[in-house]
Amino acid sequence: MYRFTLPRDLYHGKGALEALKNFKGKKAIVCIGGGSMKKFGFLDRAVSYLEEAGMEVKVAQVMLDFEPDWIVAMGGGSPIDAAKAMWIKYEYPDVTFEDMCKVFGLPELRKKAHFCAISSTSGTATEVTAFSIITDYAKGIKYPIADFEITPDVAIVDPDLAETMPKKLVAHTGMDAITHAIEAYVSTANCDYTDPLALHAIKMIQNDLVDSYNGDLAKRDSMHNAQCLAGMAFSNALLGIVHSMAHKTGAAFADYGAHIIHGAANAMYLPKVIAFNAKDETAAKRYGVIADFMGLGGDTTDEKIKLLIDYLRKMNDDLNIPHCIKNYGADSYPTDQGFVPEEVFLERLPEIAKNAIGDACTGSNPRQPSQEEMEKLLKACYYDTEVDF
Repeated sequence: MYRFTLPRDLYHGKGALEALKNFKGKKAIVCIGGGSMKKFGFLDRAVSYLEEAGMEVKVAQVMLDFEPDWIVAMGGGSPIDAAKAMWIKYEYPDVTFEDMCKVFGLPELRKKAHFCAISSTSGTATEVTAFSIITDYAKGIKYPIADFEITPDVAIVDPDLAETMPKKLVAHTGMDAITHAIEAYVSTANCDYTDPLALHAIKMIQNDLVDSYNGDLAKRDSMHNAQCLAGMAFSNALLGIVHSMAHKTGAAFADYGAHIIHGAANAMYLPKVIAFNAKDETAAKRYGVIADFMGLGGDTTDEKIKLLIDYLRKMNDDLNIPHCIKNYGADSYPTDQGFVPEEVFLERLPEIAKNAIGDACTGSNPRQPSQEEMEKLLKACYYDTEVDF
């Protein structure tokens, strides 16, 4: 038996934020990250709508004292993911982070509060997923919390919020979204319910991402839907080692002044992982289906896979994303000499590879890498070399 889980309600389209007016409850706490939600007026609107619904509202990290029956998380992936972890802690104050990280091992939530997620970026789709990514900055590792219990009760996908994204964020979140869709389609947990969502998201992103990056707001609005569809797919079909590698390299070199931004990491690693996974016959056929759906051409499966890889690399060029870690600058843009020194990368490689293999996303990858293969794959992502193993 398998499970397919989505939020109970999903409000979408311009002005969808007003759905907060109809929430039933006594107290709501609004969780935000940086200042963009306040700067652009969305925080004030959300608070106003919740108050119009008759609720007492606070904007602070005082969950245990305030005892809300609604948690409303607004912003990009990081603040919503953090709010999901806070939700778990609010429901079960004695739970440890190690307990949270046990895959699909959380106790039943919603004994104290329901959860609403309002995304301002078009990539993570955490507003519809059973995932939360939490960074341990001391270890330089990102840990996924995975459980259907943290799938939000309500998602609000309002493109007005996404129109405020800076250009670089459009690029990175967009490539995160297409990675979600592609990994979900070739995952070992794919099914008839997730495949249509993944394929349609891929086609939408193909049509809309680059134009959105270049300032087309209609395409920006469409991308907000596309990333959500990709999220619905991967939340139920799971992901693969592109994400495993991105989780374990993202903060691994923070002591050298920067992170490898998650979406950019996915963009760099995805072509290499496709070449690696394509050695698996079933995965190869599925990549061929993706290429056909995108209209890329090719007569044989191998030709289709090459055209898919070439297309994704061209997208990276169009979005000003590097092709490898060696050329990844501290500002995330391509440069001749990136911020991660070669000797440091090679020194840390075995541990990073070990951690990537142990990541929660690795189990549903169509081809299971050995330690040696993961190290070789990460080297290919550092040097931008061919994957022929």
